[in-house]
Amino acid sequence: MSITTATTRRTVLRGMAATGLVAAAGTTAANAGTGPVRARPRADLPNVVFLSIDDLGWDELGSYGNTFNETPNIDRLAAEGLQFDNAYAAAPLCSPTRAALVTGLYPVRTGITDFLRQEPAASNKYLSPGIPTVPGVLGPRGYVSGLVGKWHLTETYSGAYDQRPGNPFAHGFDEVLVSEQQYIADGDYFHPYFFMPELPAREPGEHLTDRLTTEAVEFITRHRDDPFFLHLSNYAVHTTLHGKPELVAKYAAKPGADQAPNRPQLAAMLECVDDQVGRIAATLEELGLAENTLFLVTSDNGGPYRDANRPLRGGKGELYEGGIRVPLVAHWPGTVAAGRRTAQLTSTIDVLPTALALAGGRPGAEFDGVSLAPVLTDTGEVDRGPMFLVYPHFIGATHPHAAVRHGQFKLVQYLRDGRSELYHLVQDPGETTDLSRPHPAKARQLRALLEAHIAEVDLFPPTPSETAYPTLELDERFDADLSHWTMLPVPTGGPVGTVGVADGQLSVSAEELTHVVLRSEVAPGSDEVALVLDTGAFAEAGTQDTVFVGVAKDADNYLLFRYHNGHKRVGFDLRSKGRLVTAGQEPHGNLDGTVDLTGPGARYAFVLRGHVATAYADQGSGWEFLFTADTGGVLDLGDPTVRAHYRYATSVRLDDGTITLDGVTARRRG
Repeated sequence: MSITTATTRRTVLRGMAATGLVAAAGTTAANAGTGPVRARPRADLPNVVFLSIDDLGWDELGSYGNTFNETPNIDRLAAEGLQFDNAYAAAPLCSPTRAALVTGLYPVRTGITDFLRQEPAASNKYLSPGIPTVPGVLGPRGYVSGLVGKWHLTETYSGAYDQRPGNPFAHGFDEVLVSEQQYIADGDYFHPYFFMPELPAREPGEHLTDRLTTEAVEFITRHRDDPFFLHLSNYAVHTTLHGKPELVAKYAAKPGADQAPNRPQLAAMLECVDDQVGRIAATLEELGLAENTLFLVTSDNGGPYRDANRPLRGGKGELYEGGIRVPLVAHWPGTVAAGRRTAQLTSTIDVLPTALALAGGRPGAEFDGVSLAPVLTDTGEVDRGPMFLVYPHFIGATHPHAAVRHGQFKLVQYLRDGRSELYHLVQDPGETTDLSRPHPAKARQLRALLEAHIAEVDLFPPTPSETAYPTLELDERFDADLSHWTMLPVPTGGPVGTVGVADGQLSVSAEELTHVVLRSEVAPGSDEVALVLDTGAFAEAGTQDTVFVGVAKDADNYLLFRYHNGHKRVGFDLRSKGRLVTAGQEPHGNLDGTVDLTGPGARYAFVLRGHVATAYADQGSGWEFLFTADTGGVLDLGDPTVRAHYRYATSVRLDDGTITLDGVTARRRG
């Protein structure tokens, strides 16, 4: 697949290449699932307006039962259209859900499974233009594609906007308006906006949601004679909550304003979004487009406030229902019958296949999502089979986990130890009663489906074994001298303590703070290797009894997984040009106190695949997944020219006593 970029003839707000209406890009992406594209009359090509609300919980709307927030316009759309009771975000956080929206794929297939960090995040992730997205799928059918608002699918926030990796123009969006120039962080809702410093206000005291509304109305008006797909991507109601003062005062004066889960600031911001929905609907009516436009309103993930999500369990960042169940309203006069509610299971991944089907295409296996056209038109149901969700990260109190929903049942599985929970969501939507024991056959069935999916999407590299990594590259038992190892004090010139070998062990002793890296002579033979450290004894004194395993170039450049025995704490150190790179690191504090590498047979593994390294630990009963470290933005070990400068390494840091290591083994695949 190739991507070409071209400037359109239409340029509005000249010079605002990142925030106003800007130059467009075209794609030569293959037309997914359609075969040859045949021209259809304009009247046969419905428009799609997909309006997303950031961090909106499943029951914050009046039509879903909320009695504090006021959302009359969205409620009217629900009354005149279709409301989904089993709608899911594709992920419990924003970036992966956004990737799923524009691709129709599970987030794991896009490489984006967590929210994207700001530059200089070590990972440097972005949505690859090599993956077909909305413009590449609908563009060949004559559609204009627009993005108004939040993108959040790149970690690069410097340089020309349309040259940043993964920017929406690289994916072929024709128009991009009021999209972030700088990292969004916790939001900014009144002009001037810190993440769009070059964007001029269009009216005094401008509120961001109102600005998005104006831009969306103008986009629709400009393209009233073209079929279009518009993603109106709100920044609200993401924290930090900052509503219009008069609306905040209105809600603060309402009965129950000071009682959870009511939040006057959120209600004020949501009312602005609801006004936006009303203006969009009115514009479609005034232009005679309402009966030819599918208007969808939803959220990118569950709400962050657990009390507001009840009776659902959990919230944003979790694969329990509170983190992924979202509102979804579909409005399309003359096509979607009024006053309907459906229990049809649906997900963000269904939006693009649905749009393609409505445009005359035949979405197939190239998508994970399915077309909801039969549900919208009330001509049938969709048998989608199992629906999968994967969140292999730490955030807040969350540990890496995955889930599958199939029919009325849902299984949640933790990725470290395989522990799983089974719930009947019709009888127990709050996921309060684990049915794994009373229904073992159902638990086994769903566990098999989920584990097959995890294997199929190749979520993690294989655990260390001779079968998975048959080629031996390093086998150090410390039964000879250390002539094949180089001792590198950190920092350079610092103490190295007393290092030696005896009785098949490496020993490092020190009476002051000492950090020494031992670099072997062996470079990783490919970008798929497993390096295993057999731990020995730890220092009984001091506070810095830490061992490391990974790769090193020198004392100023290395990637090492660490284990601190005193705190039973794991993590990684990425040092580049003498500087420890910590920006964008995923927090691993949830693992503190849960890993003990002092017992018989304890091992710690650094498993490399491309620019991602995965940590596994064996506490004596088999390998367990711990965490991943994506360092591609700083150290891309998938690049053979980079990898050639690095060698397998181990390391010790202590300030008193002696640490011993029993051995280091490296193997590669193929």
